[in-house]
Amino acid sequence: MTLRALEPQDLDLLYTIENQQEMWDVCDTNVPYSRFDLDQYLLNQQHDIYADKQLRLVACNDEGKAVGLIDLFNFSPAHQRAELGVAILRNEQGRGYATEALRLLNDYARSVLHLHQLYCIVPEDHAASLAMLRHAGFVPQTTLPDWLLTAEGYKDAVLLMYRV
Repeated sequence: MTLRALEPQDLDLLYTIENQQEMWDVCDTNVPYSRFDLDQYLLNQQHDIYADKQLRLVACNDEGKAVGLIDLFNFSPAHQRAELGVAILRNEQGRGYATEALRLLNDYARSVLHLHQLYCIVPEDHAASLAMLRHAGFVPQTTLPDWLLTAEGYKDAVLLMYRV
């Protein structure tokens, strides 16, 4: 597996992941993105975590096929931490790609970005995500009551942290 920067040819990948409604419960968006908007995003990002306050990388399998995205966002240079997000395409899930992408990102965060902490907020009922993060060394810190508003109502979330 490799992680690489977003390229213009990743528009379809970005469009697919950003427009999965089930992902909207765990992020701060609730509207679909147009191809035009995502194309503009690809063209205008600076690929600099200090300028963009985020870093979005494409996770590619051993054959070089894009299988998902892994993000650092809410980057705080002053406190040397960032929030983590992982999204693997539905048809590629269950193959260990998220775990391997997270391992590579943790290495990058430590050796290149010199971050001190990564954190992640996960719905309490996302057992697979919680298990993967725990396996990667993330430690649950607290439960955030009624943190996420979903179609079924409010859900609790778990804040997990990792010391890079």
